[in-house]
Amino acid sequence: MTKRAVPGRAASNTTAGGTLQPARAPLSVGVQYLGAALVWGASFLFIKIAIEGLSPAQVVLGRLLGGAVLLALIMTITRRRWPTGVSTWLHLGALGILLCVAPFLLFSWAAQFLPSGLSSIYNATTPIATMIIALAVLPEERLTRLKTLALFAAAAGIVVVLGPWRLLADLQGANLPAQLACLGATACYGLGFTYTRRFFRAGTYDSTTVAAGQIGAGAVVIALLAPFIGQGPVDLTPAVVTSILLLGMVGTGVAYIWYNNVISAWGATAASTVTYLTPLTGVILGVVILGEHITWNEIVGGVVVVLAVLVSHGRIKLPLSRSRRGAR
Repeated sequence: MTKRAVPGRAASNTTAGGTLQPARAPLSVGVQYLGAALVWGASFLFIKIAIEGLSPAQVVLGRLLGGAVLLALIMTITRRRWPTGVSTWLHLGALGILLCVAPFLLFSWAAQFLPSGLSSIYNATTPIATMIIALAVLPEERLTRLKTLALFAAAAGIVVVLGPWRLLADLQGANLPAQLACLGATACYGLGFTYTRRFFRAGTYDSTTVAAGQIGAGAVVIALLAPFIGQGPVDLTPAVVTSILLLGMVGTGVAYIWYNNVISAWGATAASTVTYLTPLTGVILGVVILGEHITWNEIVGGVVVVLAVLVSHGRIKLPLSRSRRGAR
């Protein structure tokens, strides 16, 4: 089971065996799971609004700084100890880049060209990207027939979402780089989750501490990059400011605590299913609030991807697999 944890001093809410326990919170794990799905689905709407007044790097800077400030405040109020050790912070820095800076930049850049609902559909490919990368990096991972079938089905779903026939009709193919950027963002998530599983198995910190360290490290990285990639006009309308605040404090701060608590309670595989719900929220908000139009191939392709992931994780049992078990 993957634990979103960092080697080092064990927190008070760990068992004698070193298993990370979810931090006590007024919200149940199920409510936190649904809350993370809702917030992250809505984040694509907030990115789309924020990009109207800020450059992609400025959006990421505001988002990570907001999340870092809120989490640092929570760490201070609850008197939690920050992680210690150079190696621990190097690992947190790597996670901050893989799970925050790089994917946030890619999604923010893509938001200039794509509907927010379409970006949220691509976000649902995260479990597939994680599976592919884990198979290549982790020797204990095995590619079963079912997972192989799911990978091919998911790849077909991605092709349907891309709509190659539309790209051929439009020789400029203006949206193809943006769609590939979304896939690149999910690949970053896959790398980050695999990195967590590979290096963060021994020793633990609680969910809030891990989130604060990871997002704080990401905020430092983007702050160092901002003078070089964050230039551009700034138009801080009320809508842009509100979107950045919600992205930072809720989508990047509180939601990461919720998600880490879900991982601690349910395990990484079950927790990753939160990405199945984000397209529903993202598409509905994009259509209702921004008046976006979703084409048939984007819906069909998105459904194929989600079903493929569900099958690969055993959430949906194929009739073929049932008949084989019965024959045994």
